[in-house]
Amino acid sequence: MDAQSRGRADEIDPADQWVLNPRTGHYELRLGDSSAQQRPRVAPPRRTRTAPSRPEPATSPSVPQPRRGDGPPGRRGGRSRKGGGGGRRKKALVITCTTLALLLVGGGIAGYLYYDHLNGNLSVTDVAGAGTGGFKKDQAINILVIGTDKRTGAGNEAYGDRDSVGHADTTILFHIAKDRSNATALSIPRDLITDIPACPTKQTGGSVKEIRGTKGTRFNNSLGQEGRDAGCTMRTVKALTGIEVDNFMMVDFNAVKTLSTAVGGVPVCLEKPVDDRDSKLKLDKGEHRLQGEQALAFVRTRHAFGNESDLDRIKTQQQFLGSMMREMKSKETLTSPKKFFSLAEAATKSLTVDQGLGSIGKLTDLAGELKDIDLKNITFTTLPVLDNPAEKVKATVVVNPALADPLLQMIRGDVSLTEVEKKEQAAKDAADADAKAKQDALLQGNRAPAADIRVDVYNGGGPKGSASTTLNWLQNTKGVPKASNLGNAPAKVAATQLEYAPNQADQARALADMMGLPATAMKMGTADAAARTPMKLTLGEDFQQPGAPLAPPAPQELPKDVQQTQADKAVCAK
Repeated sequence: MDAQSRGRADEIDPADQWVLNPRTGHYELRLGDSSAQQRPRVAPPRRTRTAPSRPEPATSPSVPQPRRGDGPPGRRGGRSRKGGGGGRRKKALVITCTTLALLLVGGGIAGYLYYDHLNGNLSVTDVAGAGTGGFKKDQAINILVIGTDKRTGAGNEAYGDRDSVGHADTTILFHIAKDRSNATALSIPRDLITDIPACPTKQTGGSVKEIRGTKGTRFNNSLGQEGRDAGCTMRTVKALTGIEVDNFMMVDFNAVKTLSTAVGGVPVCLEKPVDDRDSKLKLDKGEHRLQGEQALAFVRTRHAFGNESDLDRIKTQQQFLGSMMREMKSKETLTSPKKFFSLAEAATKSLTVDQGLGSIGKLTDLAGELKDIDLKNITFTTLPVLDNPAEKVKATVVVNPALADPLLQMIRGDVSLTEVEKKEQAAKDAADADAKAKQDALLQGNRAPAADIRVDVYNGGGPKGSASTTLNWLQNTKGVPKASNLGNAPAKVAATQLEYAPNQADQARALADMMGLPATAMKMGTADAAARTPMKLTLGEDFQQPGAPLAPPAPQELPKDVQQTQADKAVCAK
């Protein structure tokens, strides 16, 4: 804000004017010394176009009066409660800042902020049905974070492709465990050769245009090229990894510059001096605090570290991201209203999301799902790849199945990559030994004739058409005429399961023999079923085809050659 604009109520910088009232424990807007006798004022909310409108209070047109209990902008009014108020506010800041930093890298950032007035900063994209339609509280969450190299904003001429509509330059699939104890951030190399599936995209007038699929092309072409939007990148990631994305978040280069500046710089360390003419990054060996153009140059350079490849740039970005997370969780950030509000503005102005995350309220809900994850249980890793064998001059890469398959199995199976979680899992496995023995006993006993088996078949995650294929196989191959195809299950399941009543146990055992179901798939209820009631067979993500063994459970250990690091560890670039 320049000197000429000071004193105008509608242009007051909240980062400068919000102070903590020691009597109430609330942040309040003080309009200079002359306003000391005035009541605290609250900045008016700004809304996204998708948010429903609400009537404004009939007070000052520039700065409305607050309700009792008001805090910083967007905080809902209400009575202050004794004890715990400051703790709740601090936890909110921790959630906001941690998740904010977690989704930043090389142009990839997302903010989870509690203030309604920031809604107007968000850009919202209709992805025409890509993904699940939104994360769910009782399931694992998969958020796709995209950083585009589109040259927007002053000072960005040195980066990205000139005159390009932008690519998926930096892509991270962020998997949050179902029990919210851990998370995995999987980087996908932009130069990976893969297939981009056909993609319906929503046009400005509301019509849908299908973009043709492309085989054997760079992954970064899944965005921007030929009119592809972020929904196309979501579909490409599902085809590549077998993991369906819930939501996406996308930004351009400016996010790194504005957010690193807002937080007061991000600490990094170098094992050697750097002088890169392309990115204009020039740093001595040792520790530095980077912001603005320097921060962007650090995460964008390809010639300063390692073997000057995009894979080494990804490692540098992950190191920067981990440092940003630790910085945002520091007391210096959490207790500084100036830093917090600067971060809030910078994050939301940089952010494009799908409709499932198209408001501050929805982003706050997502933040709530992340609040208990410790940094030591957040793992950064990269999809394992090999140099493209079809090229003499190595410019692209292909998936390395020997390393990628077990890694993706662990993510799909919701298995943590952190050592802390593995120890906890080992203790849990020991406690489950007795339960497993009881489960195995469910397969012991009589079998009903095939003609007496009644079962409804649902597809809860198997290949398309699995319920229909299984029905035909049961009726025509196994002599089970009382089977029915009920289509898609209400929700996806990772593992195939057979639900039945105690008085249907002989039918269940017979069906398990036919289908090759393990004891863990048997889910017996507690009450007997009425006559002619069918059992419920839900085909999970482990289902391949009827009669074939289910896919093996996800491995509990990664191959040692898979690159990974935890967010709580400081690593120097080299």
